[in-house]
Amino acid sequence: MILPVTLYGDPVLKKRAEDINADYPSLQDTIKNMWQTMYGASGVGLAAPQVGLSIRLFIVDTEQLADKKNKDFKGIKKAFINPTILEESGTEWKYEEGCLSIPGIREDVYRKPVVKIRYFDESFVEHTETYDDINARVIQHEYDHIEGILFIDKLKPLTKKLISPKLNKIMKGEVKTDYRVKAFKR
Repeated sequence: MILPVTLYGDPVLKKRAEDINADYPSLQDTIKNMWQTMYGASGVGLAAPQVGLSIRLFIVDTEQLADKKNKDFKGIKKAFINPTILEESGTEWKYEEGCLSIPGIREDVYRKPVVKIRYFDESFVEHTETYDDINARVIQHEYDHIEGILFIDKLKPLTKKLISPKLNKIMKGEVKTDYRVKAFKR
């Protein structure tokens, strides 16, 4: 089932999400619905807070970028449950990021190119892995979501000021997307 994407302004997006255990209710359905939602919105990653759930879960599919990048690029497609970033390394590089919860805004964000992460997969098997390049960036972006951090929080003050009228419209639900969204009602 495709879920509505929670828009900027909803407090769930600014809250640190909670760990879950293997018997979290309807976990497999939640993950399946998140995949459908992400693909329906043409995303490459989606975190549970973006569908209104304050749990430490996100999904990433960068395999769909392989054709657009280069033949040596190996994308990933997986769910990350209760992840912990153990290390970020390398010289920061900028790349234009966007977010399904902040439609219509894309800005350059600086991030380290390598990330080491510990997480549980959908079967609650623990993994510790290292990723680089776009894989690392998407993981860092989605990980930020479960920490209550949005990519716009990493922007320079002047840039944030310049995009604030757009952010105010998003908070009011005044957006045009080709996917379902849900604005926070105060």
